[in-house]
Amino acid sequence: MSSLPASLVDELSALLGDGWLTGASERAAHGNDNSRRSALPDAVAVPSTREQVVAIVRACRAHRVPIVARGAGTSSTGAVLPTAGGVVVSFDRMNRILDIRAGDRCVVVEPGVLNGDLQRALAPHGLFWPPDPASAELCTVGGNLACNAGGPHTVKYGATRDNVLGLSAVTGSGELIRCGSATTKDATGYDLTHLIVGSEGTLALIVEATLKLAPLPPQRASLRALYLDVASAAAAVSRIMAQPVTPAMLEFMDAACIRLARDVGGADIPDAGALLMIEADGDAATLPHAVAVLAHAARGAGLLSLDTAPDEIASEKLWAARKALSPALRSIAPGKINEDVVVPVTRIPDLVDGIQALAREFDLRIVAFGHAGNGNLHANILFDPDDTSQDARAQAALPRLFALTLALGGTLSGEHGIGLAKRDFMVHAFDPATLAAMRAVKAAFDPDGVLNPGKVLP
Repeated sequence: MSSLPASLVDELSALLGDGWLTGASERAAHGNDNSRRSALPDAVAVPSTREQVVAIVRACRAHRVPIVARGAGTSSTGAVLPTAGGVVVSFDRMNRILDIRAGDRCVVVEPGVLNGDLQRALAPHGLFWPPDPASAELCTVGGNLACNAGGPHTVKYGATRDNVLGLSAVTGSGELIRCGSATTKDATGYDLTHLIVGSEGTLALIVEATLKLAPLPPQRASLRALYLDVASAAAAVSRIMAQPVTPAMLEFMDAACIRLARDVGGADIPDAGALLMIEADGDAATLPHAVAVLAHAARGAGLLSLDTAPDEIASEKLWAARKALSPALRSIAPGKINEDVVVPVTRIPDLVDGIQALAREFDLRIVAFGHAGNGNLHANILFDPDDTSQDARAQAALPRLFALTLALGGTLSGEHGIGLAKRDFMVHAFDPATLAAMRAVKAAFDPDGVLNPGKVLP
């Protein structure tokens, strides 16, 4: 039974009509995410307008009822789980593309727009929005903004935070604020836009976003480099990123991922110790030079082969196999801890070596792949949660992975965010004074702590 105050239920039911959901199946559908955790909300609110969002927040605040914003639930950190109960606010109905301003290279959207739908709407204008997580066909722009999502294009075009110009959002005190603008230069006041992006719904609920767009490159070309071992591939990443031509994508796979991409994803890849997928984009005049420079940097000790994708179809098949890796890992082991650690690019060889050492020490498979051009690798600790020994070793390996990352000058998350999964490790990433400053910001935006309580801050 719901524990919500009857007066709150009456108020929000009257406000939202069929957008107020209290059925068991509806609550269950909004009580999980891709982390495989779950927690039931007391109710689900599905607003259609920003005014309704304001009213929801004010009503919940008056009763000290927790509010958790939700997009498509693709988070892998438990960031959208209503662990304290309360009301989940789903943005399914706020899914409009409000204004495509091609001349200004920006678009105004509501948070429920799917990333993939946005890209298709922009393509006829010769534009795209650079953030492209593997879940682009499922995830929402609001979710991308909430966790500062990334993807393969981040190495050249930046993550979500780099591609948003302005926001309208409702704070925890129920105030609608507007920050940023449709301009690419703005030195006016505090930069609240980029503070809210990545805050995982703990500071404000985004109800509208003005996004920065980029021109679709007229041409692109892909290279596939196979290496004897991961150390050779990691060294090649450092060489590639040290020269002036920035790849459009630079992805890394270890040997286990290569086999999985071939067996599950259908990619035509021979066995190797590691693989780099390298993409360049540009026009007919510049692209051949970019490919030649990147190919030169990819060559070095341990290189087994270096090939250009023979056609667009072969290139797309390889990238599709890469995007299928994360869910396919569950075919190897029933349990998976997927951490998106990130280090300076020059420390990638040390990170890869350290991950392999942890796998040997804890006698577990740790599969690594990801956005090597940003130093952002997905280290997947594979185990059987029903095996007490394996489960214990996996849980013991996790803090060691974070300690390794921090020791290399890196940080806990490159694109997934903190949520529940990494919250308790924040004390190792930041000193007490810095965490206190974060808590002060949280209190200013959300004085009663009703927005996504228990997330991000330890």
